[in-house]
This record gives sequence, C-alpha cells and structure tokens, in this order.
Amino acid sequence: MAKSNRRNGERSNGGARTAVKRGRIASHSSDAIKHPIAPNAPVDLSSRPPLPTGTVQLLSDAEEAEFEETVRRQLQLIGEDPDREGLVRTPKRVARSLAWLTRGYREDAWTAVGEGVFAEEHDHMIMVRDIELYSLCEHHMLPFFGKAHVAYIPNGKIVGLSKIPRIVDVYARRLQVQERLTEEIAEGLCSVLHPSGVGVVIEAYHLCMMMRGVQKQNSKTITSALRGAFREDPKTRDEFLRLAHNGRD
Repeated sequence: MAKSNRRNGERSNGGARTAVKRGRIASHSSDAIKHPIAPNAPVDLSSRPPLPTGTVQLLSDAEEAEFEETVRRQLQLIGEDPDREGLVRTPKRVARSLAWLTRGYREDAWTAVGEGVFAEEHDHMIMVRDIELYSLCEHHMLPFFGKAHVAYIPNGKIVGLSKIPRIVDVYARRLQVQERLTEEIAEGLCSVLHPSGVGVVIEAYHLCMMMRGVQKQNSKTITSALRGAFREDPKTRDEFLRLAHNGRD
C-alpha cells in the first residue's frame, strides 16, 4: 500500500493509506456514484459438510459425483487411464479444486464486506496497492495472476482495509477476462460505499499467452477502470495512476 499526503504543497510517502487532499474533489463529495449492482442476500454455505482439510464442500454430493464423472471422461479422452494409482482420486480433487477456484459465483461485494462499513467524514483518497489476485481465463480455463491497485474517495463511509482484497477475490474467483474483472471490482466497491470516486488498475500475466498460443513469457496486461472523481478530475486521475504504476519507485 502507499500513502501520499498533499497539504499546502507538501508530500510524504509510506504508511497504510493514500491520502490526497484536493480542492476540486469537494465538488464531487455530495454526489455518490450511481451503480447498477443491487445488494444480494448472502449465500449460506454453513449447511455444507466440512472437508477433512477444514474447508467447506461447495458442491453437493450429487454435484460432486457428476463433476467427478466428467473429469474421468476427460482423462480418458486425452489418453490416460483414470483407474491407475496416480489418477484414482484426481477427479474428486479436480471437482473440489474448481468449485473452490470459482467460489466467487456464490458471493458478491456485500458478502465480502459484511459489517465492515463505517461512517466517517473523510474525503481523501484511500488506496490499497499490490493486492495479489488469481483467476481463470474463461477462454481456456487457464490461470492468470497478478496484482490489483484499488483506490476510492469516501462519501461519508469507509470500508475496513482488509475488505478491499476480499472484494477483489470475489470477482477474481470466477471465470473471467481481465477487462471485465477490472470493471466488476470497481462496480462492486461502488455498490457498497457509493463513494465520490473509484479507481482500479490490474497488472496480470496470462498463462494462455505463456503456455500455449503465442507463448510470450514476459507480456503483462494492464487494465484500468475509473469512476466519479477519478474519471472527471484530471488531477485526481493522474495522481491515482502515478501511485498505481510508479508509487513503489
């Protein structure tokens, strides 16, 4: 995370939050960003039996059995023997692994935040940077991974800092394209806080480009989504993008 204070022309770096005081931001503070996402009721997974590892079984027994049979057939189609020792339990492992890796379909920004929203009269930028993310490309179901940088300007409410990475995980744990993931994180934060501005930047590496196809190992994809003051105020936008891309220098 990064911190940058601007008071009477002074700056300082370091700390847990990024605070940027701007005279022009005040014009946005009374208007919360409109958002299309309605809050959904939290999904209750408490009735699902726990796995031996202590995780939650996300699939019912019938769903898991059907999933396992599909994986067994996939193994056969690639020329493997699903009954050999090393593969006997692979269908169950794959079923439970994919259910966990796509658990974001059972969650939304509201379930991620819970009771972590607090009233606070604070109109500075708050940024959480370098949030690790892991997702699956919807085109080949291969992983892509990288970091998200998320910032917002409160409009009477703030969220616990740990909740921002949780929101990132909700949308990353689905079949995704990076472009949509970036937008969904921004909209999710807007739906919970109605802030004066939101900015999201994602930098990621895609195994569908590295392991197959073009096979370029060092290509990094960067996407951004801006809302409210981050889109309308050039100075706020520039400050956010500077911190997101160069704040570690």
